[in-house]
Amino acid sequence: MPASRSAAGSAPAPGPARRTGWARRRPGAWLAALPLLLLVAVAFGLPSLAMAFGAFTVEDPVAGTSSYGADNLARSVDGAYRTALLGSVKLSALTAAAGALLGLLVAQAVVSSRSRALREAVLTASGVLANFGGVPLAFAFVATLGNAGVLTTGLGLDAHGWSLYGFWGLSLTYLYFLVPLMVLTVAPALDGLRPQWREAAQDCGASTWRYWRHIGIPVLLPTLLAGFVLLFGSAFAAYATAAAMVGSSVPLVTMQIADALSGNVLIGQENVALALSLDMVLVAALVMAVHLPLQRRSTRWLA
Repeated sequence: MPASRSAAGSAPAPGPARRTGWARRRPGAWLAALPLLLLVAVAFGLPSLAMAFGAFTVEDPVAGTSSYGADNLARSVDGAYRTALLGSVKLSALTAAAGALLGLLVAQAVVSSRSRALREAVLTASGVLANFGGVPLAFAFVATLGNAGVLTTGLGLDAHGWSLYGFWGLSLTYLYFLVPLMVLTVAPALDGLRPQWREAAQDCGASTWRYWRHIGIPVLLPTLLAGFVLLFGSAFAAYATAAAMVGSSVPLVTMQIADALSGNVLIGQENVALALSLDMVLVAALVMAVHLPLQRRSTRWLA
């Protein structure tokens, strides 16, 4: 009994509970992020509010008055606008799937290579090519694979029905910057695959195919899906390359927005472009809602 009392008496008195979460942070921590928050509010918040306000503003060309309603949103998903929206979704989904597959193969070849110079060269080139787009990219493809392009005339592609100025030509052009973007996205995840996993699978008699089927692909699946979503968003928002290369021959929602902003719309439908922009924001929001949870799950697996 005395010993137990002594042990009990020597135990330290419980102190105040340790603060966690927001309580551990200093009250002035938000001041450091205040300039960034103001920049986001001005650069993204105000344009978004103006876009939403204009999308729900309906102009009456006869009476010259305006009212609030969903007429512009209804027009944005009907007729030629719906065709353009579906065309953008189709183009983005196809190029994102092809870009994700090709980017995964290239990244795996680079990561498994023993040449450090090759790895650095490919990753550096991917960082440059992922941001190479717009009019320069369109000009490069026109000069290479256009009607009078170097490869078109040299290989006689025009005799086989090849045309750059269509859906498939535009898809090929988009892959030029989507594949490098996927390489940059999936290469860190491939680096995160521990060699011990492969060694353990081999010790258990698993072949390379079974290793990738039961271990590699399941672990990489969140990253692959997140990369697909990222590529989809990049292709969905691309404008300058398609505008310079195919114009209105391929129906895209970005082309419809450009036409509406330039005044190439019916009287009273000037705000349809803002409704189309709101549609794109909603699609982008859905894309990000899928991308962020997948990214967190992939980080937790590969940490």
